[in-house]
Amino acid sequence: MKKPNRLINEKSPYLLQHAYNPVDWYPWCEDAFDKAKNEDKPIFLSIGYSTCHWCHVMEKESFEDNDVANLMNKFFVSIKVDREERPDIDGIYMLVCQMLTGSGGWPLTIIMTPDKEPFYAGTYFPKEDRFGKLGMINLIPGIHNVWVKKREEISKSVKEISNALNSSIMEKPEKAIGEEAFEKAFNYFSDQFDAENGGFGTSPKFPTPHNLLFLLRYWKRKNSKRALEMVEKTLTGVYKGGIYDHIGFGFHRYSTDQIWLVPHFEKMIYDQALLVDVYIEAFQATRKAFYKKAAEEVLNYVLRDMTSPGSGFYTAEDADSEGEEGKYYLWTKKEIEQILSGKDLEFILEFYNVKNEGNWIDPVHDSKTGTNILHLKKDLKLYADEINSSEDILNEKLDVLREKLFASREKKPRPFKDTKILTDWNGLMISALSKAAQVFETNKYYSAAEKAACFILKNLVNKEGRLLHRFKDGESGITATADDYAFFIAGLLDLYEAGFNSEYLKTAIDLNADFIKYFWDDKNGGYYFTPSDGEKLLIRQKEIYDGAVPSGNSVAILNLLRIGRITGNFDYEKKASSVIQFFSVLVENAPQAFTRTLASMDFALGPSKEIIISGKMDSLITEEMMKVLREKYIPNKVIIFNSKENEQLRNISPFLSEYTPKENQTAVYVCKNYKCDLPVTTVEQLQTLLKSEDESK
Repeated sequence: MKKPNRLINEKSPYLLQHAYNPVDWYPWCEDAFDKAKNEDKPIFLSIGYSTCHWCHVMEKESFEDNDVANLMNKFFVSIKVDREERPDIDGIYMLVCQMLTGSGGWPLTIIMTPDKEPFYAGTYFPKEDRFGKLGMINLIPGIHNVWVKKREEISKSVKEISNALNSSIMEKPEKAIGEEAFEKAFNYFSDQFDAENGGFGTSPKFPTPHNLLFLLRYWKRKNSKRALEMVEKTLTGVYKGGIYDHIGFGFHRYSTDQIWLVPHFEKMIYDQALLVDVYIEAFQATRKAFYKKAAEEVLNYVLRDMTSPGSGFYTAEDADSEGEEGKYYLWTKKEIEQILSGKDLEFILEFYNVKNEGNWIDPVHDSKTGTNILHLKKDLKLYADEINSSEDILNEKLDVLREKLFASREKKPRPFKDTKILTDWNGLMISALSKAAQVFETNKYYSAAEKAACFILKNLVNKEGRLLHRFKDGESGITATADDYAFFIAGLLDLYEAGFNSEYLKTAIDLNADFIKYFWDDKNGGYYFTPSDGEKLLIRQKEIYDGAVPSGNSVAILNLLRIGRITGNFDYEKKASSVIQFFSVLVENAPQAFTRTLASMDFALGPSKEIIISGKMDSLITEEMMKVLREKYIPNKVIIFNSKENEQLRNISPFLSEYTPKENQTAVYVCKNYKCDLPVTTVEQLQTLLKSEDESK
């Protein structure tokens, strides 16, 4: 019977996956570093996450292998880290890997001294040498030999890496940044755009939602048909492709090919949240029902499969099941024939492009697989026109048949689900649900967002009122990062605008005060990734790059601007400007890598609107005016609801005393560029005002 190692007492699903490895794993803790010092051994640091395919491969191949484990136990002190639990540790050592190798990824492998100083880095290593790639069996003795015989070389390498890390810490440049960054980013995306399939570049291909959010704002700002075309083609291509789960809904992580057909099958909660944001904005911009349908399907998946009993949102679903990537999502024609028959069968086989020999090529063996990735060649409207049917009737038929396929698929072993709950990624989903509640006027989305926010406030706030990062199995822990604060504050601001409960607004402002107190760089501006009283690591990073998720700083810029406009306190706007200025050289050099920052800059540079609604929440005219505001695509705005009873809100926003509601009347004040128009009191007046502002651009 296998004996557990020290990871058995951890909460992280990723660490628990390694709890019965023969490797003598430690979690990240002082005991491990003390042992390394006492025994004069280097640290073998392995970083990954529970739904990482190549992390699973390396575990099966090496960490479950007794020969490899014996070598690791003899020559190293081995530490496992879940990158989703400790993004601060991952961020630093990923930077080291990129410096030393020119690339990065997971699993991340770092060899370092007992003082946490790295001197060797890589990602996946096979058990044995293969195709010129060093294997663990030879890597470990090689590192040991260098450690014993060439310690001076290691010391020199450690010093060089340390100097490189410290030089990566920027000083604040004395310059501002303007709209030329928008033009440069737009031109980059225009050059890279795949006009046939949507998206940018070749393969692998990521949807990268913040790029699309930027392009929507560029379209709004410049009336650029090209920008909107790129967004629409990409959103359509992504939805029609195999990267979308057409039976159970939700998006897979990315496409391994150029045409969005063959995905990496893991599903991340942040991808669902960020893509829902884009589909909602595309719906507002175009009023095309398809975008609403896509967003609602993804939210249905999240509420059905990724919501905990306590209403927080789970982290991810694995790509693998039964030891094979994608097995849960793939179909043979025979499987479908056992579920459907007659015209229903013909319809589904044609609609989802199912082939007897399979419809995709296994890139490893360069041959048909016999399985099918369900995807669309045509959109529903075009298909309906071809068969002389209405889109609504076709949708109803498709829903019935899809449910039958879904029920059958549910009988298969499901991929592993990572059920930890992270504050930052929950913040993203709270934002998405709050926006959906506003635009689609659906109370269930508001309810889900509110319950999730309450879950975080109940379970992931410590007795000092500080945020925590992770909740699992009834236990909260791990110091919150800048992402936790920025994303959750944004979620609370969106939740306020969805229901106008000023308690959420007050909480957002209070958390923002803590965010500034513990994370703000008083000398140069901007937020550090870790708090001033957090664990001391090699360096204290500041992040602005918008990768798979946006950076905490880029989201925080917009939070500061929104809070500044809501409170009338321009100190927040000064801080937002300071963040942009600190990162201005990076953004100016490669603005396409900082598109969430560009979206925040779009708000800062204006025009932006502060919209104040004074009246009674439950009156019909208020509801009608709210509908007008929420239907329209106005990305750069804040909305405040001012009622006579809400003293808390007037304490937050003292200037609202000038906009006191009149008896039995709703008035809407639209302010732009620090000037307010006369109030409008009818739906028609509001529609005319918003239309005239669009036409005057």
